[in-house]
This record gives sequence, structure tokens and C-alpha cells, in this order.
Amino acid sequence: MRMKKKTTAAASGTAKRRKGAPAARKSVPGRTATKGTGTKAAGTEASTRGAVASGDKSTVRRLRAQLARAQARIEELQASAETDFLLDILNRRGFERELVRSLSFIKRYQASGALIVLDVDRLKPINDAFGHAAGDEVLKTIVAAISDQVRASDVIGRLGGDEFAVLLWNLSETDARAKAVALEEAIDRLTFVFRGRQISAGASAGVAILTAHSDVDRVLDEADRAMYVRKAQRRHESSG
Repeated sequence: MRMKKKTTAAASGTAKRRKGAPAARKSVPGRTATKGTGTKAAGTEASTRGAVASGDKSTVRRLRAQLARAQARIEELQASAETDFLLDILNRRGFERELVRSLSFIKRYQASGALIVLDVDRLKPINDAFGHAAGDEVLKTIVAAISDQVRASDVIGRLGGDEFAVLLWNLSETDARAKAVALEEAIDRLTFVFRGRQISAGASAGVAILTAHSDVDRVLDEADRAMYVRKAQRRHESSG
């Protein structure tokens, strides 16, 4: 009888433990809580990534706008550094840059062109007698006369003081020399009145033909030397 009771007691204990097992599982609600917390964390992480991505796009747009403004400012400064403020044409630096580009084009495509260098006559006596404001007026009028004689595709520059250069495209040597004569004549026809006196200036022109073998220094020197030869010739003609 004692053994039966013990067996019954053991079975009863096992049954109690089985009844208690589900209760033990209920007492650990961590799985449900963890799942909820993970979803919330994932949502927060996605929201953070979206905010960062939006912030990155905003930063990129801002940097692009700053870069565009900087590039525009650089171009503006470059243009001002290459422009003669008095006459609103290229200065020597700007003209030489255009000449380099033109020679590269001529070498690559076997194009033709010419360089004319013009030196204004009697500008110093005008400045000395009537002041630099009068000399400035003469230069402005001469640039307008040159502009009337060339095409929009041609380039005019001031090499310094009273010396100018004109870059001409697609013309023969004969046409280039004829254009140099036409420029001299146009400037010779100009007259100015200062303090009741009628004054003329005049100009001497030298020509250099641009070829695939030309370089900037050589072609400028060639046109400059031709201009001085022409100036001496004109001086001799006027004195004779």
C-alpha cells in the first residue's frame, strides 16, 4: 500500500507540474514586447535614413548653387582682366588669348586668317596740347571706325597705348593688305575739334598672314615690324 501511495503522489506532482508549465510560459512576455520594440526601432532607423538622405540632397543642391556662383564670378573676373575699360575691347592679354585659340584652329582645320597691327599717329601731341581726355576721345572714335570696317567675327584688341590689333578670318593675303589700307584711310578721314582747332590723327597698319606654322610671338612681331615700315613710309610721303 505504501508503494501505491507514493506512485499516486508522484503522478499528482507530475500533473501539477504540467498544469504549471503554461503559466511559466505566460510569465515570460518578452517575445511580444521585443517584437514591438524592434518594429519601432526599425521605423526610427528608416526615418533617420530618410532625414539624412533629404539633408544630403539639400547639401548637394546648396553646393551646386555655390559652385555655379563661383564659376560665374571667375568668368566675370577673367573678362574684366582681359578687357580695356576705356574702350570696351580686349586688352593685350585678352587679344593674345584669342590669337592663341585662332592659331590652334588654323593649324587643325587649315583655315586662313590675318593679323593687322595699327599704330595711331600724332596721339602724343594731342594729349600734350589738349589733355588726356581729348586723347581718350580720339581713341574711342578710332575704335568705332575700325569696328565699322570689320566683321562681327573679327576680333579687335588694344595692345597698349596707341597700338591696336585686328584679327581677321578667312581672307587672302591680297584681301588682308587691302583691308589694312582701308583701315588707314578710315582713320585718316577722322577729324576732331579741340578748343576751336581742327585736328586729325591717322594710323599706320602692318600685316602678318596667319598659317599653320605661325606662333603668337612670331606673328605679333612680324605685324609690328611691318607697321613700323609703313609708318616710316607714310612719314616720308607726308614730308615729300
